[in-house]
Amino acid sequence: MSDVPTTEDLLRELAPQVLGALVRRYGHFDAAEDAVQDALVAASAQWPAQGRPDNPAAWLSTVASRRMIDALRGDEARRRREDAVGGSFERGANLAVVPAHDDTLTLLFLCCHPALSSSSQLALTLRAVGGLTTAEIAHAFLVPESTMAQRISRAKQSIKVAGATFRLPPDDERAERLRVLLQVLYLMFNEGYTTSSGDALQRTDLTAEAIRLTRLLHDMLPTDGETTGLLALMLLTDARRDQRTGPDGALVPLAEQDRSRWDRALIAEGVALVTAALASAPLGPYQLQAAIAAVHDEAPSPEATDWREILALYDLLDRVAPNPMATLNRVVAVAEVHGPEAGLELLASLDGDGRVAGHHRVFAVRAHLLERTGDTDGARAAYREAARRTTSRPEQRHLEGRAARL
Repeated sequence: MSDVPTTEDLLRELAPQVLGALVRRYGHFDAAEDAVQDALVAASAQWPAQGRPDNPAAWLSTVASRRMIDALRGDEARRRREDAVGGSFERGANLAVVPAHDDTLTLLFLCCHPALSSSSQLALTLRAVGGLTTAEIAHAFLVPESTMAQRISRAKQSIKVAGATFRLPPDDERAERLRVLLQVLYLMFNEGYTTSSGDALQRTDLTAEAIRLTRLLHDMLPTDGETTGLLALMLLTDARRDQRTGPDGALVPLAEQDRSRWDRALIAEGVALVTAALASAPLGPYQLQAAIAAVHDEAPSPEATDWREILALYDLLDRVAPNPMATLNRVVAVAEVHGPEAGLELLASLDGDGRVAGHHRVFAVRAHLLERTGDTDGARAAYREAARRTTSRPEQRHLEGRAARL
């Protein structure tokens, strides 16, 4: 296999570097981001037909700089911005803002500015750092392209209004901003691994992009335990990806997957990462989730899974970072160790939690546990309710099949 990256891979790698260089030199994040997107589209059209330039980064920088300057010269109000950066916009100037260093970390923090909603942070990260077009992001989240364009535009305007500058956040803000950044990458991966709606169970382009960006962040922050833990969690989860669906696209539960075909290289890398993080960094939720995933991945069969260790890790996770979805996963572990009745008792504690009380997974877990107790009628009804509440067609078909089997 050739080691030469595809045009798409190269553009995604260069996009944040070029954008960071433009913003650092000219400011105006919104105009710079639009210009880089135009340059990426031009490269996608020209490079396959005409061949790659000798210096792809310089080519993208030159094209993006020209597009940006043309946009800023569009009207009198924007013309005044040229004066603020002196001769940089004079015709004949050297437009190739070749990245002298990688500004991707600064760019990631900017895209995850606290002034933005989580959905806007995610969309802006995918576009500005991931190099995805607005149409691709809209397709991933099943919204019209015009809706996604408005969301991204509002996000960039919010950053401008907030007075955000292109620099790393101050020390007293960095930990919180990093927490938000990791959450955005986590949400990106989860949406790709199990899409929230539509006919496909997963979007491999989103999971691959989440892993790529998390690897990049880990390279920049190699001693941060939670960054390492998140990367490990993604790798250990993604190792099972190909076995999650059958030939017909139907969902295959974890207990029924062919474990001999899980990606052992990803599992080994993920285990090594989480082991190192747990030994050297303060404990955090991503490390604990990665440790749980490692126990699942290292079990040669469902019967060999060490559920007591998994339950102990969930108990610890509940103390470190309590949240209802973690409790829902803990319910399954409790049922495996102490029986389905104990699991149902813990599950009842979530009935009053508005964050998850109506979630289809609550009904799916209840159905599974009721089935194990022999309550066929109750299980059938819960499976059907879970199927009614999910917007993912593969999950819906799977749950309906469980109900029909009963």
